[in-house]
Amino acid sequence: MSRAVSPEGGGTVNKYELLFIFDPDVDEETRASFIERIKGIIQEDGEVETVDEWGTRKLAYEIKKKNEGYYVRVNFKAGPEVPKELTRVFGITESIIRHLIVNEDE
Repeated sequence: MSRAVSPEGGGTVNKYELLFIFDPDVDEETRASFIERIKGIIQEDGEVETVDEWGTRKLAYEIKKKNEGYYVRVNFKAGPEVPKELTRVFGITESIIRHLIVNEDE
């Protein structure tokens, strides 16, 4: 599959799907602030296509003694460094109980 070249002359741009799950006890203001932070990270070297807040749903299995989580899906285009930075941020954010980034071009 062909990959687009960044208009700034940088490297390749890939399509990604990001899914992350907040601890259900996190308040709405904190969630909104974190989602804006994630969008900002993506927009430094890419483009946010869609942000879908799925809301609170039952987890398939218990995570950190929680049976529910607040799901958010983000589709975006970016260079390969953006997923690395997002993974770093998710790793140090206690309110996120799981995340997954999938390269849709592969």
